[in-house]
Amino acid sequence: MILLPCPFVPPQTHHFRHKRSYKHTETQYKKAIKPRLHLTMASNYKSADSRLSDLELTCSDLKTILRATAEMEENLEKMDNKFEVIDETLLTASRRVAPLQSLAMASKALETRINRAVAPALALLHNFKLSETIQDKLLDLSEKLLSEKSMKKRLKKLVKYVDCVDQLKIAINCICEEGEPVIQRLQEVVEFLSRTKATDQYRTHRLRETLVTLKALYETEVDAMRFEGLLDEALLNLQDEYESILEQIRHRNVVDLQAASDKDDRSDEMAIVGSVLGTELEVELLRRISQTLAADDCLDICIDIYVKVRYKRVAKALMRLNPDYLKTHTPEEIDEIPWESLETAITLWIQHFELAVKAVLVSEKKLCEQVLGGIMEGVEGLIWRECFAKIADKIMAVFFRFGEGVAQSSKEPQKLFKLLDMFDSLEKLKAGFSEVFDGESGTDICTRFRELEKLLVHASSKVFWEFGLQIEGNSDGLPPPPDGSVPKIVRYAVNYLKYLATENYSVPMAKVLRTEQIWKAGILSKPETDENLLKNAICNIMEALQRNVESKRSSYNNNSRDRDKIGISIHMPHVFGMNTYWYIYMRTRNTELGKLLGDGYLRNNYKVVAEESAYLYQKQSWAPLVRILERDDLEEQQSKEAKAVLVRVKIEAFMKGLGDISKRHRGFCVIPDVDLREQIRAATVKLVVPAYTEFVNSFSGLLQGKVYLGPDSVQELLEKVFDGGDGKLKRRGSKDRTGGESSGMDGGVKDYRRSRSSTNDI
Repeated sequence: MILLPCPFVPPQTHHFRHKRSYKHTETQYKKAIKPRLHLTMASNYKSADSRLSDLELTCSDLKTILRATAEMEENLEKMDNKFEVIDETLLTASRRVAPLQSLAMASKALETRINRAVAPALALLHNFKLSETIQDKLLDLSEKLLSEKSMKKRLKKLVKYVDCVDQLKIAINCICEEGEPVIQRLQEVVEFLSRTKATDQYRTHRLRETLVTLKALYETEVDAMRFEGLLDEALLNLQDEYESILEQIRHRNVVDLQAASDKDDRSDEMAIVGSVLGTELEVELLRRISQTLAADDCLDICIDIYVKVRYKRVAKALMRLNPDYLKTHTPEEIDEIPWESLETAITLWIQHFELAVKAVLVSEKKLCEQVLGGIMEGVEGLIWRECFAKIADKIMAVFFRFGEGVAQSSKEPQKLFKLLDMFDSLEKLKAGFSEVFDGESGTDICTRFRELEKLLVHASSKVFWEFGLQIEGNSDGLPPPPDGSVPKIVRYAVNYLKYLATENYSVPMAKVLRTEQIWKAGILSKPETDENLLKNAICNIMEALQRNVESKRSSYNNNSRDRDKIGISIHMPHVFGMNTYWYIYMRTRNTELGKLLGDGYLRNNYKVVAEESAYLYQKQSWAPLVRILERDDLEEQQSKEAKAVLVRVKIEAFMKGLGDISKRHRGFCVIPDVDLREQIRAATVKLVVPAYTEFVNSFSGLLQGKVYLGPDSVQELLEKVFDGGDGKLKRRGSKDRTGGESSGMDGGVKDYRRSRSSTNDI
């Protein structure tokens, strides 16, 4: 039987301190015995003869191991005894150290509590020291600002001054916010130490003195620093500097802007432009000062200063335009202004109104947004918009007041064009005006703008329609012209409507009519086109004018005083109608008014009527003179002597009638139109001279020895009648007559025919 080496089993122990001895023994075993076991196991493979010797050797080794194990166990018991002694010693020491540990923890907690009160107190003292340093710096900057002459350098120093004010404000705010909590904590610590006596009396006394000093400093200095100290003085200085900088920012010369705008072509919509006010440094400084004042509860003061100063600057800028006319604004005062002065005032009002909105107020809006835009940003920029609205409202109120006064003044016809100019300028400015005065703050100004437009629409339409009523009612109260010339009201009305039909006034007048129609019929109605509205309105005026002309025409008194025994007279109604309707036709055609009314309308209503009047004038004024030379009664005479007497009577009657009608023409009949006068003269010569020539040539033998006019003289006389000459009759003898001289007269000059032809001119 082969004995194998048994593994080493160390003695068991139940005390944790034996682990070190066990590990030491096992290590010793591995170093001393383990190599031998390997050698023994190797020897088993040797021959059978050497195994016995190996077993003996192994037995010897086992004995050695057992002896070593016994010794090791004795050593472990000794070590166990030593560990028990050490354990008892440590337990005793732990019991003695425990009170000291509790005392250290208490000291640490006390230190932490004191530090929590003292650290904020030190920070508070640091803020006091910092505020004192900043105040010294502010005093130094104030002295430098007073001595600085250069504006640019002064502005840069002002920026530093504002920075110091902001820093001082922050320091004072920290002192105000932290002062009471710090004093409260320090007081609690002092009371705790006094009550618990956790430290010596000396340290408690020092903390109490520090508390008293800090509390007194806080109570006496903080209010002074906030309301009566250098911060308050610095804020007052900033307010003065704020006002001074705002006054230095001025607008460009608006007179030059007005001149430049007059040179430029005006488009349908006014371009909104504006100059940049102030330098970048000035604007930045104003913005910083605004924010500083607002942060120190001085926002109301800041706004009051801004509105007051900028309103003055805007007002002064516009006063360079000399708008003295704005002082007169009530309807009664405007009615007393001479028309020429009022016309000039309205023209200036239009220019100044556009300039105020497009240039001055746009620039003010940009400046206001740059300076006050950063204040209370969470309120959608309400502050700067309100400030701008306050400035603009005062300026625009003056312009609105004058415009409203003009619109509410008396409705005289000549005001229509200026009212349309005002309305058209507002229409062109409407989009830009809404852009400038956007937001809730600009609602009142935009509302007043619309109200002014309504007043102008009502005033323009009322003036236009009342003008037609005045024409129809013959409001001039004057009798028809005794010479049959065109009355002033016709000339005025035609020129009035011609001017109204031009492009400058037809468009705004059509807008006025359309707006008025929409107001009356409702927004859902379908109004006519602008052209038809204007055409119908002007046609109404033209019809009223025609009724006025017919009324005057019928008032001529054609009684017996205007007619001689043989029925020769000048029928003034026909002369008046001919002159008036011809004037209307000739002054209207080939104009914007003529294009608007149409050629057919003009021909049927004026040209044809003028031709009919001319025909009746010739028939009733010159035909009786020609009828004197009729031969029917001469053919009834049997004797030559009786016929000669009757021929002489006819010649004398013709001459007398020609003289009378010539005198009446020179004194009472006028044909002012040159073309019309030439045509009437040619027609009259063609009617009278051939008949007279034929009569004289036919009875020349019966006129021997009798003085009479030759055909040339009659023609010359007729020409002088229509030329306004003296028309004196130059008698000639029979030797001067030229029987065939008149036969060669231009037969192409037509006479008037009662025809409705619209193709031939008079």
